[in-house]
Amino acid sequence: METERRKSGLNLPSGMSQTALRLDTYRSSSNNSTPLRSNLSLSSPRSVSSPRSITSLSAASSSPTSKSICSDRFIPCRSSSRLHAFGLIEKPSPKNSNANNNNSSNNKEGGNEAYTRLLKKELFGNGGGSPMSPNKNIFRFKMEHSSPKSSFSPSGLGRDCGVPSEGSTPPKPPRKVPKTPHKVLDAPSLQDDFYLNLVDWSSQNVLAVGLGTCVYLWNASNSKVTKLCDLGPSDGVCAVQWTREGSYVSIGTSNGQVQVWDGSQCKRIRTMGGHQTRAGVLAWNSRILSSGSRDRNILQHDLRVSNDYVSKLVGHKSEVCGLKWSPDDRELASGGNDNQLLVWNQHSQQPILKLTEHTAAVKAIAWSPHHSSLLASGGGTADRCIRFWNTTNGNQLNNIDTGSQVCNLAWSKNVNELVSTHGYSQNQIMVWKYPSLAKVATLTGHSLRVLYLAVSPDGQTIVTGAGDETLRFWNVFPSIKTPAPVKETGLWSLGRTYIR
Repeated sequence: METERRKSGLNLPSGMSQTALRLDTYRSSSNNSTPLRSNLSLSSPRSVSSPRSITSLSAASSSPTSKSICSDRFIPCRSSSRLHAFGLIEKPSPKNSNANNNNSSNNKEGGNEAYTRLLKKELFGNGGGSPMSPNKNIFRFKMEHSSPKSSFSPSGLGRDCGVPSEGSTPPKPPRKVPKTPHKVLDAPSLQDDFYLNLVDWSSQNVLAVGLGTCVYLWNASNSKVTKLCDLGPSDGVCAVQWTREGSYVSIGTSNGQVQVWDGSQCKRIRTMGGHQTRAGVLAWNSRILSSGSRDRNILQHDLRVSNDYVSKLVGHKSEVCGLKWSPDDRELASGGNDNQLLVWNQHSQQPILKLTEHTAAVKAIAWSPHHSSLLASGGGTADRCIRFWNTTNGNQLNNIDTGSQVCNLAWSKNVNELVSTHGYSQNQIMVWKYPSLAKVATLTGHSLRVLYLAVSPDGQTIVTGAGDETLRFWNVFPSIKTPAPVKETGLWSLGRTYIR
């Protein structure tokens, strides 16, 4: 036997005869031109019951005359190929009732078991496994780097039946925005005028509100109310705007004056003229105070010089009602009742951009704190759209029809979102994601146009004002993800109770 094994060059397990393994060649009977094919056949103790049955790959047993042919066809999926017929499933060995089996029979059975173990190891690895749940990607078209997709695996059942798999990450639920304000303040004589700007929130957590001829300061830390000034019966408040440091507040009046007051001492610092009619919008940068008026002009005021204004910007054909400096102080955006959105720089008396896509007055203007040169603007009742611009080249990046007059816009400094307030016809407040423009929340509560908007110093709370003479405080934005250590301002002393 040892001589035959060496002569054939085949390394067979002990107890297996060379005749059990034969290499047959045959020619297809259907076509004489078909090339010769080789088949590896192993004798099997079982006969083939039908042409469709899969032949056994078990080692030869006592009957060397029974043979079966297995073709070299590639089987890509073992889970549906009935590999149990290959005889690789372990079966409990029967108890030998006869202890005196002859040695030749024991040697042949041992060879069959050794061959079976060797074949199982090659197919399923050292772990053994089973034909229905192999631990190697044998007979697959490609390697899979994710979890197994067998219909018998738990992950496969999870995908098919809606059960989350063990390693999957559940989708992040949408952020919930409270639908009701957590505080409401009475604001008697708060005017219902689209072209005025009567509410602003300072970086020192003090709210300035123009009511009739007076300006009131409301400290959000302790709810203390202070009357800053009264302009008298012949004048009225048209705009209020804090400096970025929060120490001084500017006031635009019905007579066209621009006044600057010290908020902590309630003392007037400066009065500047130049406008012929009401100054309805104000905007500070680091050094310059800009004012827009019904006289269609924009004046640049510098408190360091004695002149009332240092330059005049002429470009609008109707009242200027929107005005905002970019965060880097390089560009000034202005909107007017002539439906124009103009962009100016520090070194030119003429606008560098004229954007005329709006079809109604442009009051709502906001620069993004997250993207340089990204400007958002909103149109009035006949337009109802929020448009996004790249002021570097003047291209419109996106727009969305809100369905209502756009009165105000403000970006969140904590996340890439913005809030808009609206008038006719729904009087709603809307929070948007950017750049997807997915709607995060729609808030209602005001009975008239939501004409005024300001954002708290921490960027989480907004205050809205309307002609219904109420100020409503809403928590709409999340906190900053990586907060820097800052001095406690006591913003959360706002509480959750109504004070009306």
